[in-house]
Amino acid sequence: MTTGAKRAFKYRFYPTAAQAAELSRTFGCVRKVYNLALQARTQAWTLHQERINYNATSAMLTAWKKTEELAYLNEVAAVPLQQALRHLQAAFTNFFAKRARHPHFKSRKKSRKSAEYTTSAFRFRDGKLTLAKMAEPLNIVWSRPLPTNAKPSTVTISQDSAGRWFVSLLCEDPGITPLPSHGTAIGVDAGLDHLLTLSTGEKITNPRHERRDRARLARAQRELSRKAEGDGANRAKARRKVARVHARIADRRRDTLHKLTTRLVRENQVVVIEDLTVRNLLKNHKLARAISDAAWSQFRRMLEYKAAWYGREVIAVDRWFPSSKLCSVCGTLTETMPLNVRSWTCGCGAVHDRDVNAARNILAAGLAVSACGAGVRPGRSTPSRPSALKQENPRCEP
Repeated sequence: MTTGAKRAFKYRFYPTAAQAAELSRTFGCVRKVYNLALQARTQAWTLHQERINYNATSAMLTAWKKTEELAYLNEVAAVPLQQALRHLQAAFTNFFAKRARHPHFKSRKKSRKSAEYTTSAFRFRDGKLTLAKMAEPLNIVWSRPLPTNAKPSTVTISQDSAGRWFVSLLCEDPGITPLPSHGTAIGVDAGLDHLLTLSTGEKITNPRHERRDRARLARAQRELSRKAEGDGANRAKARRKVARVHARIADRRRDTLHKLTTRLVRENQVVVIEDLTVRNLLKNHKLARAISDAAWSQFRRMLEYKAAWYGREVIAVDRWFPSSKLCSVCGTLTETMPLNVRSWTCGCGAVHDRDVNAARNILAAGLAVSACGAGVRPGRSTPSRPSALKQENPRCEP
């Protein structure tokens, strides 16, 4: 049987009181070990210009367990604590490679609650999953089947801010194989009025999930604001209500993006998008809420990993490429194009829908990138289309 790529299958589960208490202790110990190791590595570099690796922090963990102050670390499974150190090592590796920021300390209130178990710390037999330090298997809701003869390599337990418990099983999925190749390519223009506009002329409606639940979210937040800081149980209950509304919005948004990205990858060999810097766009406080709701970054991440799964290609066109101001028929570059202009007529007589025209230009630029292997920059001198799409390699023609 052909081995597919690794894929995580996520399910909800409902722990018993004893299991919930054990997992909560594990989350706390994972956070404690991560923070202690981060503190040790930071101090070693600050004071002695010394880098501490995973092996050194693993030895520290052994020593911590023997102290009276941290003896409680022995009460939980050892593997999640070791995995926390590996995650910290990966975080520093990404930081030194300039792929991420410096690791930060985990917060009891704000950080994600999770623990990762490897094969030595769980047992999976006959569809039942039992974790280390637990006598009973987890009560998992199998909303979809695992691949036939699946053998999870890692299991991640997490709890979101709404109090929901999840288990994620990482397995080899033989169903992930390259799809039959075909010559279809499509350009995608992301927007707010329409979530996506395709070069075929199709416009995909923006569901605006956050706006649909805005009244419910505002009501829950008002109730939370009326609870005093020290009002423990009541404030926690109000906080969970807010978290449940946020979770409902995030779930719907994720479902929509999964369906869209799967469709685009299955129907097209090449998908061309814009290389948007969402972090900078969010500085526009008038549009930040709508941009966050559109989740363009999440859309791109899904599109890229699914394209890698199924043998497709995703091309990102330079963010400065003037896709909206360039006529897709004659190549004339208009000097200005305010956001309120949704349709315009070129001097050649072509009447353009702003978004459809942009998607077509993005497609043309992406195909030029694919052919030349260089970045696309906006034209500066002449308005002709060849100049606007010219690559860094002057001998390459679009």
